[in-house]
Amino acid sequence: MGDGLSQVGSQIKMDRRVKLALVGVGVIGRRHFEVMRALSDRIVVQAVVDPSGPGFARRAQDVEWFASLNELLGATNSIDGIVLATPNQFHVAQAMQAVAVGCPVLVEKPVATSVAEARRLVEAAAAAQVAVLVGHHRRYNPVIQKARALLAAGAVGAVNTVQASCWLSKPDEYFDLDWRRRDGAGPVMVNAIHDLDLLRYLCGEVGAVQAMTSQAQRGFETEDTATALLQFQSGALGTLTVSDRVAAPWSWELTAGENPAYAKVAQSCYLIGGTRAALSLPDLRLWRHEGTSESTGHWMDPITTTAFPCEQADPLVAQMQHFVEVIRGQATPVVSAKEAMASLAVVEAIKKSAALGQRVAV
Repeated sequence: MGDGLSQVGSQIKMDRRVKLALVGVGVIGRRHFEVMRALSDRIVVQAVVDPSGPGFARRAQDVEWFASLNELLGATNSIDGIVLATPNQFHVAQAMQAVAVGCPVLVEKPVATSVAEARRLVEAAAAAQVAVLVGHHRRYNPVIQKARALLAAGAVGAVNTVQASCWLSKPDEYFDLDWRRRDGAGPVMVNAIHDLDLLRYLCGEVGAVQAMTSQAQRGFETEDTATALLQFQSGALGTLTVSDRVAAPWSWELTAGENPAYAKVAQSCYLIGGTRAALSLPDLRLWRHEGTSESTGHWMDPITTTAFPCEQADPLVAQMQHFVEVIRGQATPVVSAKEAMASLAVVEAIKKSAALGQRVAV
């Protein structure tokens, strides 16, 4: 790739648009492409990498097409950053290729399919001093930022319990792609890792888990349903249930309104209970007994709710804007490979606990 990939943060002029390459044009890859095009005042989509053929690049116009990341990295044109939207099993190997040539990379979650793999990337990025940003985009949602501020301010008191649901109904054709039926995919890794990342972000680190998984509905190599008990380091306890074989509204996808592909419903999928009040999300409602702002309240007192207004913004756009800042050296990753590895460690503990049938420390 030449010198165009080395020390890019210090070489990019603040008034120049950054040149990005998109690797993978599946569902999330196409969303990233739309976001990058929408941010055309600061981003140029320089190249698209996908083995399926140059058709997408032709339709996109003025975008170079490459069949593989190796081919892209062997070309002479310079790029400033790479967005990896490929199947989970390729994330580490491809991110390592970007790091090896000094190119900042935004890699979709999960950062890896195992903590051991993720650690390799963390260590390589640190040694090369190359930024790796991981796509836990929900952290950029203004609702989550407001919730985090409320919790930090003690609005619920001490967090005592948490309940999170991720119930989805995926059609059979979703699994036409073989990798989605294999170990390294599944709703725990593909979907619930987002929820676990937010629970860590809002409520602190998870110290131990006890979990069960089931393949009863589809019989694939990976699970279709899972439930986990979470023990936070603070002493709080929580539950997480996830299934991609349930017709229901209780998931972040359907309740948050982040993605227009899903019909938004007026429900909550997270409940965070504290000694003073409880917070439901993503509707941002605080529930407490009347007249008990300074105490734990009485269960027979009337309970009231306060809804907190919050702006609506696409977190994928905010994430991509942040990636531009990271490339330019104006910011450090909000979700680094090391931070993403911590969320992956909870997923790995859930899978291990389900396999062993016992409590597992994270």
